[in-house]
Parts: sequence; structure tokens; C-alpha cells
Amino acid sequence: MTPLYPRLRQRRSRFGALAAGLAVTVAGTSLLALVAASSAQAATPLRTLAEAQGRYFGTALTVADLSNTGETTIANAQFDMVTPGNEMKWDTTEPSSGRFNFGPGDQIASYAASHNMRVRGHNLVWHAQLPSWVSNLPANQVQGAMDAHITTEVNHYKGKIYAWDVVNEPFNGDGSFVNDAFYKAMGSNYFAEALRTAHAADPDAKLYINDYNIEGQNAKSNALYNLAKSLLSQGVPLGGIGFESHFIVGQVPSDFRANMQRFADLGLDVAVTELDDRMQLPASSSGLQQQATDYGNITKDCLAVSRCVGVSQWGVDDANSWIDGTFPGYGAATMYDRNFQPKPAYNSTVTALGGSSTTTPPPSGGGALHAVGAGKCLDVPNSSTTAGTQLQIWDCNGQANQSWTRTSSGQLTVFSGSSQLCMDAYNNQTSPGTKVEVWSCNGGANQQWSVNSNGTVTSTQSGLCLDVTGASTANGALAELWTCNGGSNQQWTLS
Repeated sequence: MTPLYPRLRQRRSRFGALAAGLAVTVAGTSLLALVAASSAQAATPLRTLAEAQGRYFGTALTVADLSNTGETTIANAQFDMVTPGNEMKWDTTEPSSGRFNFGPGDQIASYAASHNMRVRGHNLVWHAQLPSWVSNLPANQVQGAMDAHITTEVNHYKGKIYAWDVVNEPFNGDGSFVNDAFYKAMGSNYFAEALRTAHAADPDAKLYINDYNIEGQNAKSNALYNLAKSLLSQGVPLGGIGFESHFIVGQVPSDFRANMQRFADLGLDVAVTELDDRMQLPASSSGLQQQATDYGNITKDCLAVSRCVGVSQWGVDDANSWIDGTFPGYGAATMYDRNFQPKPAYNSTVTALGGSSTTTPPPSGGGALHAVGAGKCLDVPNSSTTAGTQLQIWDCNGQANQSWTRTSSGQLTVFSGSSQLCMDAYNNQTSPGTKVEVWSCNGGANQQWSVNSNGTVTSTQSGLCLDVTGASTANGALAELWTCNGGSNQQWTLS
């Protein structure tokens, strides 16, 4: 990974209206109740499970996220720690010398307090998102500016911050120091100066150095380890190390646990601070399962290290993650999909924390899939059993070509025995307008569907909604995937 990412700076605003409207019955059980239970909340939320283990489970939010009800519904239920995405960084809090702006950060802190969450302050000293006036200072003025900034900001939030990322991402990949304004002016002495200044302003806050690509034992993590030992030997109030943990599926270092343990053995807390686990798009079923394995193992690694205090995911859901806009061709990096539905990674995390995973997707069962706007049923034309037949809507008739079964693996099947076919997004395509067809069941991600509590049926692979083309109500109108928009032609009931 590279440091070229804007930390939740450019995020698409996407509202997931959690409106009622799905009245589905599967084998006599309300699917609405099942889906609602498995979407934003588990029977036991992550925060509760983590707290029972003496840990926390957190997320990152920006001010814009606070008005996104899809995100806050999940955050309120699941997380007990909040990291501000941008609102406490230097370019926001002190954009010009001596002129402070704490309004955005105050909104995050107020939200956290009102939802019984703690706050990880992020961050005080970082070479990125640093106003140009700091970088342009004469070298003999940098320490004074740094000390004043830290003192003012930490004093402002005194008593409201659990921990501060005092120094953020100070190392290059080879273990050398980033040659930023602070290092140029003070050399490596700026670490001790920053930490002591923050401690003087708020002695109760835990003080961290936070970095990425330090999860395994390598040149970068070795350099940080040696720095931490040196600081502690000088009596510097370093309290913890933050492992950002921006992973690619299947590439979590096998020595992550051992690496955290060696820092913990120095007497430091350790934390997973910015977890996500990206994969190439479109997401595949195997990718989602590997992501679940990764999330479960990361959680277990934290639990196995007594001084690992918690895990924070960087963001809430795939639609609002920074990954898509930063790593072209990659995404699907969180525990929640683009429609705020939990993914296999959510269930593996719940299990790792000692809970019982939710049933996602709901149990087997089914019936006719009614198009609410048209008052008709999703239909395989002429009862065709030919793979590639595009679906349509037609007057409901109770026949086998209109009877859909929701399987425990997330498929929607039609017919039975050797004739069984699955609802399929044509050719693994993920763009609006992709036709929805029947195809031989193969377990692919383009055959995985979420039946949601807001009345939509979405492709797990693309996040797009099952849609009646042109909002037509006529017999023979074709089914396709389209951007979710709340229209009646995207509302379905399965009964």
C-alpha cells in the first residue's frame, strides 16, 4: 500500500433510506423481521461483544456521515468508539497560523457523547493535510508552531478524548523518517517533543504513534519498534501504537499477532485503528469469503494480545469507503455492503468476538416475487429453462416459472431438480442496465442477492437494485439492474 490516500476526504454521499415496506413471508416467518435483525443490528452488537472481552469496536465518521441515516443507524448500534475522518486534522483545526476552527471536530465529539461512544483524536502531527503555512515556516519556528497547535487542540478537547494519534505516519517503507517540516526542523527529537507537549495538555489521554504497513515484521515496523524503545527509555509518555491495517484480501501478515505482541511487551497498548480489507471489483464469492476469514483472524489476533485495546474499521460501509476513489478497480472493503447490509466479514467478526452470527441471508423459503409498482410477478418467459433467458414481469399466475426460492447462500432459484436455475446478473456486469437473467447455479457473486428491509432486492456483487425497465407496468417489461433510487419499480415482496 502507499500513503497516497485522502483519509475519508472525498466521500460520496449516499443515503440508504430504511423505510418499511417489505412484508415477506418465508415458510410462515416474517422475512422483514429476519432482514431487519440481520442488517444494522445483530442479536448482540459488536460493541457489546467487544466490551465483554475488555475491548472496543469502533469506526471512523466525518461530519457529512452524521446526516447519512444508513451509516448512523449502523454506527449507533454497532460501534462504541469514533475516529473523526478529517475534523481534527491540522488543515481543519488551524488552517492559518493562530486561527483555530474546532466546529467540525466538536460535532463529532458531541455525536459520540450522545451515543455513549468514546473518541480517538486523529491526528496532531502529520505531513499530509498540513497547511502550507506550516511547511513554509523557517526551521527555527516549526517547534513553536507545533507546540502551540498541540497544546491548543488538546486543551480544547481535554477530558473528551480517549486517545490521540499524536504523530501519524512518520516512516517511509524502508524505515527511514519522512522528511517533512517537523523532521527537517527538529530531527527525530520532534517525537518526544510532541508527545510531552500533548501529555502536558491532557495527562489522562493515551498517546499513540499511528502508521500503516507496520502490521508484519519488516523494515518499517522494526524502525518504529526501535523508536518506541528509545522514547520509553527516555521517559517519554508514549502510550500506544496504532496499526492502521489497510489490507488487501488474503494478504494479512501471518505474523501480525506476534508483531503486536512485541510492542505490547514494551508496556504499550496496541490497537487496530483503520481496518479495511479491499478486493478487486467486481467482488467475487471467494473474495468475500476470504475477507470474512481476514476479519475474523484480525479480531482473534487482537483478542490474543492482552494489551490490544480494540479494533476500529475505517468507515462504516462499502458505499462510503475511501477505497473506491483511491485505488481504482478495488473496493468492497468493509463489513457492510453498499446497501448497509452485513457481509460475511460481519458474521465472522461476531463469531470471533464470541457471539452467534446473524442469519445472513435469511433461511430458505420463497414464493412469488411481486413487483409492487406494477402489481405483477417476476416471471421466466414461457417457462423457459434455457440459461440466459432475461426475466420479465407478468400477471401473477402461481406457476413454477414465478416461484422463487431464497436459499441460505443468498441465491434466488426457480424450478427444481435438473431444471433449477438461478437469478443472475448477466456476464458478471456491474453497471446500470445490466440485464437480469436465469443461469445455471454456480455460486458466483453475480448470483448472490439481498432481500432488504426497505423493499429492494440488491445484487451483492454490485449493490444495484432489481428494477423493472422504464418503470413499466406492462406484461413483458424486462428486469434489469439499476442504481437504487427508491422508485416503486424497485420495490418487491416475496411471498
